[in-house]
Amino acid sequence: MVRGWRRPVVETGGDAATSVQTLAVLLQAGAVPMVAWRHLASIGDRHAASVIARVDGGVPLIAAIEAEGGAWRDLAAAWEIATTVGAPLAEVLRMLAETLRDASSAADDVRIALAEPAGTAKLLLWMPFAGLFLGFALGFDTVGVIVGTPAGAGCVVAGLLLVAAARAWTGRLLTRARPEPGTPGMRAELMAVALSGGASIPRALRLVAESPASSTGDDARIGAVLELSHAAGVPAGELLRASAGQERHASRVDGRLRAAKLSTTLLIPLGVCTLPAFLLLGVAPLLLSVLASTPLPL
Repeated sequence: MVRGWRRPVVETGGDAATSVQTLAVLLQAGAVPMVAWRHLASIGDRHAASVIARVDGGVPLIAAIEAEGGAWRDLAAAWEIATTVGAPLAEVLRMLAETLRDASSAADDVRIALAEPAGTAKLLLWMPFAGLFLGFALGFDTVGVIVGTPAGAGCVVAGLLLVAAARAWTGRLLTRARPEPGTPGMRAELMAVALSGGASIPRALRLVAESPASSTGDDARIGAVLELSHAAGVPAGELLRASAGQERHASRVDGRLRAAKLSTTLLIPLGVCTLPAFLLLGVAPLLLSVLASTPLPL
């Protein structure tokens, strides 16, 4: 694997969703929060064990959850808002588990769609070096040409520069095609949580803005939903959750479109950098070796 494309291993929303669902069941059964966390840690959940270790060390529960990062920051935000406004914590966690599972499924769809063009790009980057080794395998003195002639050395240097440029260019294209971090629609979900606990709209907006959520969200869309709720005289909670679901759907579609577009855009560095590098590293030294070994006519 090309090192520049390696991504850090992080806990996915789907993994966190299972833990959150378990916490919701324990709380629904009557367990107090810390007992629920200790039960979760006792069945081998490493994140719950980390949270318990921090709490035992004097860290507040919300901060201990937030320190796990990723989807756990969304859990910390939902937990904090629910306890602040008095919303039913078990019900909030059930909603959050469904949200994280849906967002994780959307992100998985995008990763699967990206896997084929990304794998093809990585494979093609080895093509120039394959051409170079082909000359060795066929018995041509390409090493002597590369080391002993300015033309051969120049071809290798130029070819390596083109390979490096293709690697950087392709890496940027892959990075741009990947889904953004965070949980789409989480701000709308948190707004629904705050409003379900009886908070006013200004207070709910403030709580969401100050929350530790690692989410993405369209604040303009939230404002439009709140205006619709006020104009129609209907509760905003269901409208906000529907808006959050639409954001996740839009994120899934946008990610798959980016993956489809990537298959075409990756042809640009292939034609501009990779193929010329193949000619410089694989074909040019071989031709120079043939010319060097061919006696000049008298």
